[in-house]
Parts: sequence; structure tokens; C-alpha cells
Amino acid sequence: MSDKVTVALLGTGIMGAGMGHNLLKAGLPLRVWNRSPEKAEPLAAAGARLADTPAEAVTGADVIVTMVKDGPAVAQVMDDAAPGLRAGQVWAQTTTVGVRAAEELAALAERHGLIVVDSPVMGTRAPAESGDLLVLAAGPREAREPLTPVFDAIGRQTLWLAEDPAGAAASRLKLVLNGWVLTVTGGAGEALALARALGVDPQAFLDGIAGGPLDSGYLRAKAAAILNEDWAPNFTVTNAGKDADLVVEAGRDNGVRLDIAEAVAARMHRAEDLGHGEKDLAAAYFASFGPDA
Repeated sequence: MSDKVTVALLGTGIMGAGMGHNLLKAGLPLRVWNRSPEKAEPLAAAGARLADTPAEAVTGADVIVTMVKDGPAVAQVMDDAAPGLRAGQVWAQTTTVGVRAAEELAALAERHGLIVVDSPVMGTRAPAESGDLLVLAAGPREAREPLTPVFDAIGRQTLWLAEDPAGAAASRLKLVLNGWVLTVTGGAGEALALARALGVDPQAFLDGIAGGPLDSGYLRAKAAAILNEDWAPNFTVTNAGKDADLVVEAGRDNGVRLDIAEAVAARMHRAEDLGHGEKDLAAAYFASFGPDA
């Protein structure tokens, strides 16, 4: 019998699929479930066991990993998993859910006797596929040993922040990091939109900041996506809008008004309304133009 931890992965979309393949590459026994089963079939073909229900996936698993859309979706999936849960299972909650939901999910874990780790990941499709995510983790020390091979498989680094998951320390830091990512993405899109409106060669903008303090690899990646019209989703406009809302919500809950985050959220939602929701978040660029852009 294998002494490796058995993992149940609930959610195999853009992020979960990459994470699942790396768990398999690490030799960890893996059960997978997704609301749209066809999205989990490539993992089944690679050696994972495809479950029909969340409860089937988690039954007998040592570690549960959730990577679904948002906080309500995580709560629903774990409610559906309840018949297969057992006290003492370790639950790595890797979805970005915000502070309120992280606290609610910690309470849900307590009701089921689960050892939960608030562990949102930093990264998009490419780092998920290459195992280079940054894992932000808050949870009890007893969870670290079973989670080490899991986090080592999906990430380049695990940053342990606190032992109490109910404090949502990891989710709090994730919102700060996401706020910066969204600010850079929104700024890149607006700069290129303004260049277009003014008849400025966008490459002149990029050459003007090259190698200086205003330059950044992420800005260049999103600018390249816009200029090459490459909208293959690493992280979608719809999900970016959800995360921007969480950033704004957290600021308001803690007495801080985040004008830039509010503006970025509005851009993401406007781009989604224009039909770009499933494209990469760089497609928020279209929010600067009319519905025919």
C-alpha cells in the first residue's frame, strides 16, 4: 500500500487542471471531480480517478483541495461532499474567496471536524501548469506534513503566514497581491487604449519605459497579449471582476476606499458585458471602447 497522501481535487478548470497534472507527476494518488465532467477527463486519462460526485471524490482521501469559482461555489461543493467527509481530513482551500467567505469556510470546516488551511494560490494558467504557483497558507501545524507534498507539487514556494485559518491571513494577503495585479492590468490596458486614441505607436510607449522603474514583466505580458490580440485565457475577465469585487469589499469592510480597485472592477464588468468574459483579463482593454470595438 502506498504511503503517499491521497488527494481529492474538487474543481479542474483553468487552474485546477494544471494543479491536478502536477499532483499526478508527483506520484500522488488523485481523485478528481468537476461540475462539467469533460473538463476532468484529461486528468482521468493521465491516471486520476474520476468521481461522479464530490462525496465520492473525498471518501477515503487524506487531503481535499478545492479550486472552484468563488466562495459560494466552494461552500456548495463541500456541502455536496459532506456524506464522504470524515473528521481529521485536511482541507486545502485554494480558491480566492475573500475575507468574509474564508472565515465562513473555516466555520464550515469546524462543523465537519476538518483541518482546514486557508491557502489561496498566486498565479495563472502557465504557473499552474508548470507547478510554479505561490501558495499562501494559514492553518494549524498538524496540517503541514500531509500538505507538504501537495504544495510542493503545485507550487514553487509555500508561504506559511499563521496557524489560525479563521483569521484568513492568507486570503487577506491574496487580496493585497491581487489588487496590485489588477491595477497593473488595468493601467496597461488604459495606456494602450490612450495610445490608440491619440495615434501613438504603442511600441513607443513600451520603449519609453524599457529597463526603467516603470517597466515590469507583467505589464509587458499583458501589453503583448493586447497587441497580438491573444485572448487565450490564463485568468478570465469574469474571474478578474470577481476578484476585484472582493478587493473593494475588503477595503470597505475595513474602512478603506479603494478608488483604483473600484475602477478596475467596473472595467472588468464592462468588458464582460461586451462579451469578453471568457477571454484573458487583458481583454478588459475593450472596456475603453464601445460595444462594436
